[in-house]
Amino acid sequence: MDTRKEIAPKAGLKKWIFPVLLIFTLSAVAGTPKVFAAPEPEIANRGTPTNYETWLSNKVYERLVTMPWYNVFDNVEYKISGSKITLLGQVVFPVTRSSVADSVKGIKGVTQVVNEVKDLPLSPFDNQIRWAEYRALFSEGSPLFHYSLGVNPRIHIIVDNSRVTLVGVVNSRADREMAGLRAKTVPMVFSVKNELKVG
Repeated sequence: MDTRKEIAPKAGLKKWIFPVLLIFTLSAVAGTPKVFAAPEPEIANRGTPTNYETWLSNKVYERLVTMPWYNVFDNVEYKISGSKITLLGQVVFPVTRSSVADSVKGIKGVTQVVNEVKDLPLSPFDNQIRWAEYRALFSEGSPLFHYSLGVNPRIHIIVDNSRVTLVGVVNSRADREMAGLRAKTVPMVFSVKNELKVG
């Protein structure tokens, strides 16, 4: 909001008004948060791509982790180039794929969304593996249990035709190795790819 439009008329008040009243009025206006609030980031940073892309990345992340169908068995990543967003990854349900794209399109300033998210096979056998992997990694008493907590678990389990991929971020190399070893204990899994990062 342009503060000059609210303050300027008061600055031109006639000299016969008590100075105390003028000071009181200006103080009241200055104390209103809306008058001096910073502009919306998408407007303030439009001319500085780095700042805008950082803000946009945070917005996309917020949208993804609050999706109602997005869970520990999905993995959605994204690339940002200016106001263009490219979605990548894998999801279990087709509705998640379309919902993610629709949600991101609603962010102010986004001009293009390219949806390259892959739908995982709707296989009962893969679904059994998903839950077996979940129990192997996060069962009660497991040192990795805390990675399953929260709206967006820090370890995600991707199962595609009996092939398992672990993605996410863990606290240490020891946790990364432990997750990989536990994932390999599940029977009937063709392969386990450990793409967990330490950070």
